[in-house]
Amino acid sequence: FHETPNIDRLAREGMRFDNAYSTCHVCSPSRASILTGKYPARMDLTEWLGGRPERAFEKLHSARKLMSLPDEEITLAETLKKHGYATANYGKAHLRKDPRTYGFDEAITGWVRSYYHPFSPQYSKTLPAKKGDYYTDKLTDAALDFIERNKDRPFFVHLEHFAVHDPIQGRRDLVEKYRKKLAGMPAAKGPGYILEPNPDGPSLSAEELKALEKNDVLKVHQEKRVWWVKQRQDNVEFAGMLEATDESLGRIRAKLEELGLSENTIVIFTADNGGMSASNQYRGINHPRRQLDSRFASSNLPLRGAKGWNYEGGIRVPTIAWWPETIKAGTTNNHQWYFGDVMASAAELAGTPAPEDINSDSFVPTLRGRPPEKEWSRKSHLYWEFYERGSAQAVRFGKWKAIRSPMFSGPIQLYDLSADPNENNNYAARRPKLVEHAANLLNKLHEADPNWKAPRSYH
Repeated sequence: FHETPNIDRLAREGMRFDNAYSTCHVCSPSRASILTGKYPARMDLTEWLGGRPERAFEKLHSARKLMSLPDEEITLAETLKKHGYATANYGKAHLRKDPRTYGFDEAITGWVRSYYHPFSPQYSKTLPAKKGDYYTDKLTDAALDFIERNKDRPFFVHLEHFAVHDPIQGRRDLVEKYRKKLAGMPAAKGPGYILEPNPDGPSLSAEELKALEKNDVLKVHQEKRVWWVKQRQDNVEFAGMLEATDESLGRIRAKLEELGLSENTIVIFTADNGGMSASNQYRGINHPRRQLDSRFASSNLPLRGAKGWNYEGGIRVPTIAWWPETIKAGTTNNHQWYFGDVMASAAELAGTPAPEDINSDSFVPTLRGRPPEKEWSRKSHLYWEFYERGSAQAVRFGKWKAIRSPMFSGPIQLYDLSADPNENNNYAARRPKLVEHAANLLNKLHEADPNWKAPRSYH
C-alpha cells in the first residue's frame, strides 16, 4: 500500500540489515542509546521521558524515572565535535533538554501538535513557516541548509523526523493520493484487527481471548493486558506521512550529490521502535474509521506485536546504510545490529577513540564487506529492559530470543527467530535447559556483568 521509492532506492544501492534492533520498544531510551552507545538500563532511562502517570489497574508501580539524559554521559555529538565535526540535531530529540546540552552546535527540536503550521509554540522562532507548510518538509529544509553551510568540513546531522509519530496527519496531497488508491483496491480479506496479549501480561488461552473479543470493554482489557492489533496497511493518513518522509530522504541524497559529497558521506536510515499497530491510547474497534486511524497507525506483519511490546514487532526496525563506492550495492546483512553500535562505528569512521565502558561494536568492517576484526564486546547478545507498567526483560542470543515478565520471577517465553520470526511457537516447555540458560543470561545482564552498572531497583 505504501510507496517509498527513495527508501527502496537506498536499499538497492546500500546495505540492508535484516536483524536490526532498537534498544527499546519506546522512543526516548532508543534515542539515548544512539547518542551514548549504551543499553538504556545502564543510564536508568528505560521509559519515554515524561512518561505517563500511574494507572490503578497496573499491578506494579513504575520505576523512579530520570527526567533527562544524564549530563555526565559522553555523547556521539560531543565525541565528533571534539574531532572537528559540525553537529546538528533536528526533530524529535525527546531527551528533555536542549540538544546543545549534549554537544550539538545547532538544534531545532520539540513536540509537534500539528504537522501543519503552526506546528507548536517552540517552533515559532526556530523553524520559520507559513500557513500551509508541512512540518516534515520544513525540517528537511533546515537539514539541507545545514549541509550547505558545512559542505567544506566534516558534519554530523542527526535528523529525527517526528514522522511517523502521532498525531497521525499526512500531507494533504499525499493523503488524497492514497485515499484514491485505497478506493480502487479489492476488499481486504481477514480481520482488520486481532486481540493479542502483551508479553508482560498473563498467559491466555484461545478460548479466553475469544471471550475478550466479544467483551470489548476498556477496563476488562486493561486488567487482562490485551490490546487490539492492526492487521492491514490501509491508513491513508499514515501513508501520506510516510511518503513525505521518503521524499525527505530523496532530497537529502540529491543535496549530497549536488555538492559532490556522496562518496564521503554515510547515510543510515532507521526507526526508533516498531510501528504503532496497537493503539497508544486505547480504542476498541467499535469506533468510526477516522478515530481508529488516529490511534492505529500501521501493521507490523509478519512480525508480532507493536510499539510498546518486546515482541519483534516492537523492537525490530528497518535499517539501511548507504555509502557509495564502499558498500556493495544491494547487499543484505544478518548481523545483529542495534542502536548502540552507532557510537563505536562513527568514532572509527572519524578516526577518534570511542568513549570507554560502552556496549557498542563497530559495524564498519561489515560495511566494508569484512567480518568483525575482534570478538564482539557484547558477546553476541542483545538486551532489553523495561520497568514501567509491567516490568519486562528480553534477550536475543544467536537465533534464540527470550522474554521474561515480570522481571526476575516471571515465566520465560522462548522463540527460535530463524524458523519462527513471527514468534508464534513458544519453545519454553520443550527446551528447559535453554530456558535456564536464558534466565541466567538475563540475570547476568541485569546485575552481574563486570562491565555492567547495576540499574536502579524498582518498587
